[in-house]
Amino acid sequence: MAHRPLKLIVHAEALRHNWRALRDAAGVETGAAIKADGYGLGARPVMETLFDEGARDFFVATWNEAEQLGALPEGARLGVFHGVGPDDGAAAASSPARPVLNSVMQVQRWRAIAPDRPCDVMVETGMNRLGVGMDELGELDGLRIDTLHSHMACADEPEHPLNAQQLSRFREAKAQVAARRYSLANSAAICLGEDYAFDLVRPGIALYGGIPVAAMAGMIEPVVEVQAQVLQLRLLKAGDAIGYNATFTADRDTPVAILNLGYADGFPRNMSGKGHARIAGRKLPLLGRVSMDLVAVDVTHANTDLREGDWMRVDYDVCSIAREAGISQYEALTGLGDRFERVWKD
Repeated sequence: MAHRPLKLIVHAEALRHNWRALRDAAGVETGAAIKADGYGLGARPVMETLFDEGARDFFVATWNEAEQLGALPEGARLGVFHGVGPDDGAAAASSPARPVLNSVMQVQRWRAIAPDRPCDVMVETGMNRLGVGMDELGELDGLRIDTLHSHMACADEPEHPLNAQQLSRFREAKAQVAARRYSLANSAAICLGEDYAFDLVRPGIALYGGIPVAAMAGMIEPVVEVQAQVLQLRLLKAGDAIGYNATFTADRDTPVAILNLGYADGFPRNMSGKGHARIAGRKLPLLGRVSMDLVAVDVTHANTDLREGDWMRVDYDVCSIAREAGISQYEALTGLGDRFERVWKD
């Protein structure tokens, strides 16, 4: 197997800590969204780590993601958020996962595929994305519903009036639809209080080190760390520019390390001239434009003898990257590509 010059270090204990913190804050059964390959960390090891910690409910987006997970640990439960589309019948029929049905048409497909098997259902309460309408709840009669869901649109804005509206509508749906459990809260909604918790919460971004609401600061630990390898060392002479469009010009002779990292790996191009790398505890600025797969680091203050092949940590706090690059925390995580070797620690 070819060497990879990039590492995504995943701190398993931080992941476990975050799940426990969210479980304790919610006070109810706590699952985990592991779609998009576990938000880029690796869905299978995320599932196994959190299952060992006590999680039993996991959610992916598609049947392909469900298949890629492989056999579930005994006692684990898996839901597929996108439900049963026109081409999903064979996959849904052969999988142990439950579909989260999102429309009357999907309900009808599931009745035809597996009328006696349990399913989940998503109810539309204000997101206006996926979900059975409030005026269509009668179409669910006779279904074996394990969990009735809805999804919060504005939980990361605690004072937004839609939060209370969605809670009221979900309570109305709960009164009309019989299910084993009811689930409304994502990561941010856990901090809206016990009224939003119901029987099961489904955290996602906060598990992986994201902080969707200020109330979670100090509660959530960073989970990932980015490391890149030095491809070349060079001396930038005073007056020389570096990188595309010559956006940085040296005002002194400057030793530079070129790292195997760029926007093709998910390191945002908008971090040009903003980010930092670290070696031996020293904070070192990035210079010039972030290229497709290269970035330059000023190593003047590295305080160590660098060589080609040495590793550097590149600062990748999810919240800071999102803020500096003008992207969401979700993009900052899920955009990290497959050129990274995922290395689990702890």
